[in-house]
Amino acid sequence: MSANLQDQLDEITARTRKLVQAERLAVGERACEELFASGIEERILPVGAVAPEFALNDSSGRVVRSRDLLGMGPLVVNFFRGRWCSYCVTELEMWRDLYGQLRERGAFLVAISPETERQSDFAVQQHGLPFPLLHDAMARVAEEFGLVYTVPEYHQKYLKSIMINLPFLNGEPSWRLPMPGTYVIGRDGRVAFGEAHADFRVRPEPGDVLAAVGR
Repeated sequence: MSANLQDQLDEITARTRKLVQAERLAVGERACEELFASGIEERILPVGAVAPEFALNDSSGRVVRSRDLLGMGPLVVNFFRGRWCSYCVTELEMWRDLYGQLRERGAFLVAISPETERQSDFAVQQHGLPFPLLHDAMARVAEEFGLVYTVPEYHQKYLKSIMINLPFLNGEPSWRLPMPGTYVIGRDGRVAFGEAHADFRVRPEPGDVLAAVGR
């Protein structure tokens, strides 16, 4: 397996293109293109900004506060779409494997999605994740980081056709999702690294994130 995250994600894309009909793939392509054209990538919380504080429940219902974690070290915040997204799971598993290196740098990591605590618990158990998955109801915290959009109706229809029912998975009917994105927040509460992409198949390299933690 490649040590490079993007190589692994590109392998998923290549397999998908072999298995899925072109007209069905075109739905996701259209959604990515429209999201990019909206300029959302230009509006994410920038490096140097003061990061919003948050207090969210983990998969066991325990409240996790960003202020508490930042009192002990830098914080990596990974926003992901959900356990239904193979790209997100691949990214989370890479962070699972790199978590020891992150802790050696004195940093912590939380992963945040709109999914319910029950769905988060499934992901923690299935993938052996050593860091908390936090439930961000209606993606309100992700919105403060500039990451949120509403899935267009034609894409909602496609997702439902492949048994991805976001209102069920997220416990509310809005169809709001975060762009996948990763932030490093320094102990001073400011953003030291921030990267997010309208194309869900593209993610920040963990090596770049670790380098930002070490600065």
